[in-house]
Amino acid sequence: MYKQLIQPILFSLDPEKAHHLTFSWLKFIHKIPGIPAIIRSIYQVEHPSLEREVFGIKFKNPVGLAAGLDKEAKLYEELSNLGFGFIEIGTITPKGQPGNPKKRLFRLKADKAIINRMGFNNQGVEEAIKRLKKNKNVIIGGNIGKNKITPNEEAVNDYSICFEKLFPYVNYFVVNVSSPNTPNLRTLQEKEPLTLLLNTLQKLNSQKEKPKPILLKIAPDLTDEQLLDIIDIVKETKIAGVIATNTTISRECLQSPDRNENGGLSGKPLTKRSTEVIRFLSKKSGKAFPIIGVGGIHSVEDALEKLEAGASLIQLYTGFIYEGPKLIKDINKKLIKI
Repeated sequence: MYKQLIQPILFSLDPEKAHHLTFSWLKFIHKIPGIPAIIRSIYQVEHPSLEREVFGIKFKNPVGLAAGLDKEAKLYEELSNLGFGFIEIGTITPKGQPGNPKKRLFRLKADKAIINRMGFNNQGVEEAIKRLKKNKNVIIGGNIGKNKITPNEEAVNDYSICFEKLFPYVNYFVVNVSSPNTPNLRTLQEKEPLTLLLNTLQKLNSQKEKPKPILLKIAPDLTDEQLLDIIDIVKETKIAGVIATNTTISRECLQSPDRNENGGLSGKPLTKRSTEVIRFLSKKSGKAFPIIGVGGIHSVEDALEKLEAGASLIQLYTGFIYEGPKLIKDINKKLIKI
């Protein structure tokens, strides 16, 4: 139904308008008595073999929603009803910011991809908390970043603010230093500033009665040498794991008219590279830490490849937009059989 009816309508609209329309529609239908239960009965798959315990958290299934779709924790419960085992919100910054000028979101239909240069548009951490206070049992990841106007030398302060404020309301944290859409953000992936940032957050974490997992989200454009640095940093800072990968700045072998737009590319063109990064990290580290695999998962086979490469959990974003919620169900049903 999604690919035959809903997707053609949404894809006839501007991508950002389609996003807001989808959110409004999902919010509306979930207010109709009985509809949430019907949606859950269609899409949710529950089975003991799907359960995963990773970095101390028990997930009902290993298929999550990547950050970027529910940036401001507006629809985590409704999205969870579609079958996701966990929802990652954000990227959240300390203060609200409008993000980059529009137009900033592009569909590359011929490539089954998306380019975005949103720029961490969100209302700020306090607004997200208002909505997260209503959460009952959805596992939430808090993806945190810095405000655009904050210089890199002061970035640690922004991440620390978000960490402290979100701590009571999320199950795990993701440090995002790999978005290509905030000026100079990716320089924070270099060994010295990244080690400082993660050590600072881990120090705050250690002061809590029950510390929470902190993960690092990395870019797919890192060299092997940089990936080896990431392995060293994870071991040194003792963070819980890595999310591989964020969007890419590569534009190889694209066919769509908007292929040269600035921003991060996600979707099918990223499938191979993200899997390579997962496999490299898993192998070179000796499976020393969990990896959440994300990037170009458009089919059951794509999901299985990520898991086989060494991912403990996976996340969807662009594949969810192109394939619809049936993809979540199909992945989980396949995992029950194997």
